[in-house]
Amino acid sequence: MVRPLVRSVLCGYKMFENLTNKLERIFSKLKNAPSLTEDQVDSGLKEIRLALLEADVALLVAKEFIERIRTKALGQEILRSISPGQMIVKIVYDELVNFLGEENQELNFNSTPPACILLVGLQGSGKTTSAAKLAKIVEKKHNKKVMLVSLDVYRPAAQEQLKILAEANEINNLPVVNGQQPLDITKRALNAATLNGSDVIIFDTAGRTQVDLMMMNEIKQIKELLNPIETILVADSLTGQIAVNIAKEFDETVNISSIILTRVDGDGRGGAALSMKHITNKPIKYIGVGEKIDDLEIFHPERIANRILGMGDIVSLVEKASQDIDEKKLKKAEEQFKKGLFTLDDYLSQLRQMKKMGGMEGILSHLPGVSKVKEQMNNASIDEKIITTNEAIILSMTKKEREDPKVINGSRKKRIAVGSGTDVSTINKLLKQFKMMTEMMKKMSKGNTNPTSSGIIPDELLNQLKLK
Repeated sequence: MVRPLVRSVLCGYKMFENLTNKLERIFSKLKNAPSLTEDQVDSGLKEIRLALLEADVALLVAKEFIERIRTKALGQEILRSISPGQMIVKIVYDELVNFLGEENQELNFNSTPPACILLVGLQGSGKTTSAAKLAKIVEKKHNKKVMLVSLDVYRPAAQEQLKILAEANEINNLPVVNGQQPLDITKRALNAATLNGSDVIIFDTAGRTQVDLMMMNEIKQIKELLNPIETILVADSLTGQIAVNIAKEFDETVNISSIILTRVDGDGRGGAALSMKHITNKPIKYIGVGEKIDDLEIFHPERIANRILGMGDIVSLVEKASQDIDEKKLKKAEEQFKKGLFTLDDYLSQLRQMKKMGGMEGILSHLPGVSKVKEQMNNASIDEKIITTNEAIILSMTKKEREDPKVINGSRKKRIAVGSGTDVSTINKLLKQFKMMTEMMKKMSKGNTNPTSSGIIPDELLNQLKLK
């Protein structure tokens, strides 16, 4: 049985949307063909190459990518295989994983404390927020005591920004001493870590609007003093090919060990992720998918490849949902689900979970065939605000009304409408929608686990989400 609350998921990786849509259209033509000639394969590969270039993938990377696919496709006698279109998709997937890094590589803390991590990159790439996010991951996942240190003495309020982030998220932060230079701050941080027992120090270095000699020399001196376990480049994915060129320059000058790719939730073209690993031969370890402290995710090449090819990412969906769900509440929800019981409090919990993890768009971003479903959603004018509106309505109800909606009469509806800032007709829509969901839960509890194909979810329920 599918756990009801696990259906909610995190926000989407918008930077891959355009590439995904184009590849899905190309593959659809190839997979629908009963057989393929060598000319058809070449034509398909040209379309894939163009899609990669339009997504801002580096020219040399796109060229090598296509050549590898062509060699494998023709070498495996794909033209005579049972399903040539599917075989090409498999080859493209394998090469995507290869170009993205094959597998995730964890941070290595096998060193004498304090282990030092150096974050480098241009100004505005997201180093400071990434420093705080990374610190939270290291504390939570690796059970290490972390201290954050700002070495940015040039950008106004940069040190104060890191201090605010640290305090807001209960992370230890090196106190700011006005007038100190980066090397002096570095030495003070090492001494402070010894005194306060920090296992890991994350250094947020200064960025510039462009790579310059002074910036690189400063990083070299700091790195020589620290001998860090990681020198991580923080790069903005929205800058596309520029980010790739910057990664190459930083790697050649200061020898980066890995990459954090930020703003993956933005409307970029995705080429940076595909090009960086291949050009620098350094792994992407984390991706920033939002502004919140928990919006830094481990980079899994095979999962990203799935999403780029429109295959979805159910593993990440379940992992993220499981992190945010209390196990006791989950078991209780399952028991009620089995009994066919579903209250407005349960519905409120699901609304909050969906809202927290990206709404309908977040769900779609993790499911196979995302572009087709999203197109249908856009055509239907789905209103994401319905989640917030329904939450306000339920919160305006009494405990008795949530447990037994049948008691909600005309006068109660007027009171709820005033409390939620809505109207009676909106209350009626919610109650009608809830009634249909309750009926669906009862039918599913009796063994029917495919509500969409069996007609359990009527069109009228879906219409509740449409704009009027």
